[in-house]
Order: sequence, then structure tokens, then C-alpha cells
Amino acid sequence: MGKFNHLFTPIELGKTQFRNRLFAAPIGLEYYPADNLHPGDDFIAFYERKAQGGAATVSIGSVMADNARGAVGPTLRLDDPGALAPLYRLSQCISRHGAVADIELQHCGANAYHSKLGLGNEIYGAFAMTNGLGMDIPEMPEEVILETIEKYGDAAQTAKHCGFGMVTVHAGHGWLLNQFLGPDNNRKDKWGGSMENRARFINAIAANIRKKCGPGFPICVRISGAELFEGGYDIEYGKEIAKAIDGSYDLINVSVGAHEAPTVFTNTHPSMFLPDGANVQYAAAVKGVVKQSKVAAVGALADPALMEEIIASGQADVVMVCRELMADPDMPIKAQMGKEQEVRKCIRCFECFSGHFTKLSSYCAINPEIGFERESRYCDPAAVYHKRVLVAGGGVGGMMAALTAAERGHTVLLCEKSGELGGALRCERKVPFKQNLQHYLDQQARKVAENLMIELRLNTEATPELAEAWKPDVILAAMGARPVKPNIPGIDGKNVMAAEYAYLHADEVGEKVVVLGGGLSGIELAIYLSGLGKKVTILEMANDLNYSGNVIHSMAIHNELRHYGIEVATSTKACEINEKGVLGEYVGDQFSPEPPCETIAKGVLQSVISKAGLEGKRELGSQTLFEADTVAYALGQRPLRDEAEALRGCAPVFLSLGDCVQPKNVYAANSVAYTIARDLGRY
Repeated sequence: MGKFNHLFTPIELGKTQFRNRLFAAPIGLEYYPADNLHPGDDFIAFYERKAQGGAATVSIGSVMADNARGAVGPTLRLDDPGALAPLYRLSQCISRHGAVADIELQHCGANAYHSKLGLGNEIYGAFAMTNGLGMDIPEMPEEVILETIEKYGDAAQTAKHCGFGMVTVHAGHGWLLNQFLGPDNNRKDKWGGSMENRARFINAIAANIRKKCGPGFPICVRISGAELFEGGYDIEYGKEIAKAIDGSYDLINVSVGAHEAPTVFTNTHPSMFLPDGANVQYAAAVKGVVKQSKVAAVGALADPALMEEIIASGQADVVMVCRELMADPDMPIKAQMGKEQEVRKCIRCFECFSGHFTKLSSYCAINPEIGFERESRYCDPAAVYHKRVLVAGGGVGGMMAALTAAERGHTVLLCEKSGELGGALRCERKVPFKQNLQHYLDQQARKVAENLMIELRLNTEATPELAEAWKPDVILAAMGARPVKPNIPGIDGKNVMAAEYAYLHADEVGEKVVVLGGGLSGIELAIYLSGLGKKVTILEMANDLNYSGNVIHSMAIHNELRHYGIEVATSTKACEINEKGVLGEYVGDQFSPEPPCETIAKGVLQSVISKAGLEGKRELGSQTLFEADTVAYALGQRPLRDEAEALRGCAPVFLSLGDCVQPKNVYAANSVAYTIARDLGRY
């Protein structure tokens, strides 16, 4: 194992695995967006460069949940349909390097100067107050509070649709949610007075985001553990805030200070006059009182050894780094390789912040690449150092990683546990409408077999012993995932099978079928079996079927559902499976898997559901027997993370990719595998 085992141990937030404990903190808009408030190429390149260096997340800071009432200045727009394409490109330029793209949702409340002065809109504080410009700001009415809760959920759902894998809710630094949480919030209604009431708003926001993004979507919150200025609250009050929101959020990022208090600006963003890790003590205090949420420390962190100590000692679960990833975007990968002596440490001179305010973009005194990321990326397109690369797993991502690494001049060993390449998608080999996919898999497999830089070993599991013998410089774990087997009474019955098995053994499927799960795998299985003459019903617990944001494919699916008369029962939970079929319970309003975008998608997604003739006939908790000879479950995939983790420490660099990190789709697997493999050889 390496020197920083705790720092580079993955962490799971929600249902997402993050590749290490080193997160790129929200940093604000270091390049101002274009006039239309869309991210431009320079903007995107700045954040992509961080992902390339190995951070687990890269966060885009300060995007307004409510642009009309909450903006301190012009920021990216999540409520503009025209921004969807550039926002998606922004997220993909982060996530294709294996990092999770995060976006920070903010509302400036009484200090929303742009909304007031630039847009001419009414703004509100948590309570009646005078803002930093001396304007008297009224208390936010309850109807606006409720509207704002919805806007946070809508913004998060749009961010998820645009490819962001996490959202951070900014509830610190004196902005709106911090105003609600603070001790001065003595409103007389249910939104102030007691700590329970003060935290009601922020907890309702978390609940709304989970409703709209799904229960497994990770949510972080940033708080001020202490305000530090005279008259501000201390860490004891900060701990009470943390306890009040514990469990509502997956991760609590503990910062300090307040935006409108200039005396503590250089505490929030520690100056060179403060010690390394100056604010870690506040995260450690919060860590000591929360029971469910994970905790992140931030502030003056540049030394990997200090970060390792913070995690190892239990002061925090995650370290967040901001300016250090401008001084050296490659700090994470250097530390993982044991080259911490080569890390270029931030000198905390504030050249970056000064540039942000005076030049409307950021530069770094010790890293001339910052500000010129697009130019720098083309300086050295060839691999500088050639590596021995062990790829574990021969599915979509594994094959792409092996081929890309070989094309870059690396020596590759690809180990596949089964007797063929292609992974789990080979279960669809008999499906007529998946023949082009099978052709692609065959084509990739031939390229692997014919590439002289790749040694292919089928029927071979990549084990620590194998790695020790072969001595790779890099291990790319692409182990894939396996179907989730739900814990439902009767799941082990003779009439029950996984979707993967049903695809391969359609001759064993009865004439009447219930498919559990309305994602693409379940929908496409239903279409395939219907094409063979089966009568199929889909049961889905969410409000709608889940097309994974693939709007055009949903149109085609709609036609197939109609053509075959496939019935769909949404908002329905499978309670029991017996020899007669599935007993389903109506669970009412659950989260919708699709975003509220004002595009063609909205009409399509609302029209595709054929409700199995049950509209208006079910009451909450009512049960219906859905008759079936065969029940097939398609309720997601379990990433093979433990199998991948067995190889950690068997090479100087270990990276996971594809479904063993987070099951997604062919595009996601190929994009990440290609980019990670392309990055190899820079060190």
C-alpha cells in the first residue's frame, strides 16, 4: 500500500462512489461566463484541468438556485433551456476524467445585489434586515420560502440531467440559508425561533432535492462552523446547526466566516499568516457530534501528509482543496504515486483571488498554466512516460481503456474473468434491436486481440498475485457490476429470474410476464419479450419510467409500448411474489427520474406512460395482484467495488472506471475509459 492509504480510500455518498477523499472545493466562477451566462471554453478548461489531476470531485461554485431573487452577480443559469448543452459539456469534461462533477447551489438572500439592482426584482432576507449596501430588506414571506424550496429541487434536477453527479447546497458565509440558520433568526412563524424551526428551510430543500433527483443522489451542504467576527456565532452554535441537519445531507462541508464580514475573509480563505489546516478544528468539532452525515474539512490544505492525518485520525471523512489545485492540479495523482515531494504547494499569496476581482479571471503566481489551460493542453499530446498497464475487466470500459493505452504506446495486459470480451452486454446477443451493439462489441474485441501492444488473457481473474508477478505501473479496474437482487418475499421462487438471465433464456420465460423496474434495461426487456409474443407488464416505483435522459430513445420506446400493448404501473412497489404473480402496492407520489426542462422532452416523457388501466382507481396503500407466469427483475446494478478494491495497492497508480464505480451506460463507460487511459504517461 502507499503512503496515503486513508486519503486514497474511496468513499460512498448516497449511491455514488468517489474515487478518493480529496475533493476540489467549490471555488466560485473563476472565469466569468459568457454574456448569455453559459460556460465557455476557457471556463470549461479551467475545471477540466482539476479533474485531469485526480481529484475525486470538481465543484462549480455559486450557481443560483433562484436567479431572479438570489443572485449577487451574473452567474451560470440552470433555468435557461439554452444552457443545457454547454452545461452538459462542462460536466462531461469533468466526469470523463473519472471525477464527479459537482455544482454548488446558492441563494444570496438579503445580499442578492444583482437581482435587486441589475434585474430590478424584490429580494428578501430570512428576517427583516439591512444588507451590506445599507438597503432595508424585508422578511421572506412563507409563499416565497415554499417557492424557493421548489426552485432548489428544480435546479438540482436540471444539474443532474446535465450530467452533474452531486450538488452542494451553500448554507454558510452569511447567505440566505445561513441567515435562516443563524441565532438572529427570531421569526415568529415555523421558519424561525428554535433551532428546529431555523433548520426547517434547509432540511426541506434537501427533501425536495431527494424527491426530484432520487434517494441515492448525493447532496453536500456547506456551513459556517463558526462566524469568527465580533457578534457572530461560535463553534458551539455551529455544532447545533450540524446536529439539526445531520442525516438530511450526505456530506457536511465545514467552512467558517461570512461574506459580508471583511475582517474574516482571510479566515474563510486562509492567508499565509495562518497555519496549515487552519480551519480543520471546526470540521473535527462537527465530526464529533453528527451521527449520519459525513464531514469535510477545508482551508489551507496543500500537504498530502496533513490530509492523510486528518482522515486517519477521524477529524474528517473528506478533505476539500481549493487554491492548491490551481497551484498544482496534479497534486492528487502525485500523492497517490508517492511523489509528494514533487507537489507544488500553494503559497497563499492571493494572486488568484486578486485576479478574480481585478481581471475577471484567475491566475497563479507559481503555476503559469492557470489562465491558459486550453493552450497548455495541446503542448504535449504524446505520452512522455510509457507504462505497464494492467486492465482488469474486458467489458466496454475495459476494452476502450486497453486500446487507448496501447495507442499511446503503453504495454497493456487485459485480464477478463470470463471466456469472452464484451461484459454484461453480451446477455443481449439474441435481441434483434441490439445487433448493432453486438457488432460494436465484436469489433472492439477483434481490435484488442490484434493489437501487438496488448496481451489478452481470457478466463483469467486479475488478482493481487497476478499483479505482483506482472508488476504493472498502473492498474485500471473495470470490473463491471452485477444485477441487484431485491429483498422481496418470493424473490427466490422458481418463476423469478434476473433480466440478464431472461435475455439469454427467453425460451424459459412464460407467456405472461411482469418486469420489476422501469429503467432502460427493464423497458427494453419488456419490448424484447413482447416481440416474442409474451404479454408484459412493467412495475416501477417512481412516478415515471426512467429513460436516463435519452429523450429521442424515449420516443422510439413510446412507439414500441403502444405497438405491443405493454402495460405500465408506476408509483407501484412490489410487496410479494407468489406463484400467481406480483402483489403491488400503490405508493403515490415518488421522485421523478426526469428533469423539469422546458423542451420537447417534457411532452414526450409525460405521454409515454400507459398506466395499465389503473388511473384514478388506486388509493394510497392499496394492493393489486399483477398476474404473471414469470417475474423478471431489472432493479439496477451493484458495482463490483470490493473486487476492484482488492487490487488497490498492487501498483503505484490504481484507478477504477466504468460500472464498478457507478453503473451508467455505454457512452459513460467509453468516455471515462478513453480519457483516463489518454491521461496515462504524463508522469
